[in-house]
Amino acid sequence: MYVRAHTWWTILRIALEERLVYRGDFALGTLMRFLPIITQIFLWWAIFESIGSGSVETAEIANFTFPDMVAYYLLTMVGRAFSSMPGLASGVARQIRDGEIKKFLIQPVDMVGFLMLNRIAHKLAYYSVAILPFALVFYLCRGYFTAGWPDPLTLAAFVSSLILGFLLGFFLETSIGLIGFWFLEVSSLLFVYMLFSFFLSGHMFPLDLLPEPWNLLVDLLPLKYMAYFPAAVFLGKVSQDELMLQLGIQVAWIVFFIFLSRYLWKRGVSRYSGFGG
Repeated sequence: MYVRAHTWWTILRIALEERLVYRGDFALGTLMRFLPIITQIFLWWAIFESIGSGSVETAEIANFTFPDMVAYYLLTMVGRAFSSMPGLASGVARQIRDGEIKKFLIQPVDMVGFLMLNRIAHKLAYYSVAILPFALVFYLCRGYFTAGWPDPLTLAAFVSSLILGFLLGFFLETSIGLIGFWFLEVSSLLFVYMLFSFFLSGHMFPLDLLPEPWNLLVDLLPLKYMAYFPAAVFLGKVSQDELMLQLGIQVAWIVFFIFLSRYLWKRGVSRYSGFGG
């Protein structure tokens, strides 16, 4: 047990050191990620102004005021920073296609665990550098958070939803990548997933705007926990009665994709053939 823990710690430490050395661009990249929000602010300003007959302050859409809408978009950027896994699925599929997967078949290192530690290192490196740009943007936009700081229970649920969102995003995209054992190329499948994720995760607009029965359908999918759910929790859009239930559903999806990724790995390895040195 000690040897395994020491091995995983060594992998995590090395992965973190590597990323801190060459990812000084995180700070500038983080600021650039917030620039599209400026366009969205002007767009929603025009929408709320038209609904409120020239007065943005009196308009409301699906229980969202204009400040709520801006705060929501800022919070979805935080949620996506946790749940997004750029290059993970395509990287797994590429390793299967190019034969790099063989190293995990002959070395005493679990592939999924190795990828997990690398992603944790990636997120730690990202936030250690990008926390100042995040703090600057949220400070400048503090006037949009009209409800103030959430209570301790809501804040704890928000942090929990971010961590769970990271796990959900990791195991979901790992499962997509492992489909590469059956298909030589998963880029088309990944494109479809990213398209649906952009719309149905709440990254483009609050899911409260969806009419029936589409809102009920989205509630059955795991995508809303990628961006919408953490933001809604922070803004108090999720009632106390619903909070624990929604967190439980998020955990259930994580467990599902953990088992799915393990199943795909086991089945994929049993049919995999590697040749050469």
